[in-house]
Amino acid sequence: MGRTLVELFYDVISPYSWLAFEALCRYRHIWNIELRFRPAFLGGIMQQTGSLTAMRFITAIDMTNPQYLEPLSRQFWMRFWSQHEDISQPENILTIARQAGLSAELSQKALEMASSPPVKDRLKDTTTEALKHGAFGMPAVVAHYDGKPHLFFGSDRLELLGSVIGEKWLGPVPSPQL
Repeated sequence: MGRTLVELFYDVISPYSWLAFEALCRYRHIWNIELRFRPAFLGGIMQQTGSLTAMRFITAIDMTNPQYLEPLSRQFWMRFWSQHEDISQPENILTIARQAGLSAELSQKALEMASSPPVKDRLKDTTTEALKHGAFGMPAVVAHYDGKPHLFFGSDRLELLGSVIGEKWLGPVPSPQL
């Protein structure tokens, strides 16, 4: 049987998305899953605001250099939730991007792209897709298993995800299996 596609719809404004993100990053090497990061706008689902600029920047990176999604998203969470910094200001976004390993040139290009129609449309489309899967908040995890999508809401539902896809949950910080 092939690997199970697991999509993580997330917004860096959501601490619970961060918990799910870190746990799933650990499990992608333990479970037989293909983990796909899906940056979305929580405000588009919850009708709130706060992270739009950051999520547009992350979406621009997703469209041009998706290999930076993991370190970039982690840096946004660290800055917002651990260091209580404003992640909406361009100068802070550029600092976050630099700390995630992005070049100044790539960061500036992504910042310029963030307000472009293609980036806005991509973020809107991803958010709409999460809604179509039944998302009502984040994190929304969608496992494509047995020919259909299965929605799991919340970072506390990863044990259920494992059960549905036939994998064993070993806690939020699994030790390597011997």
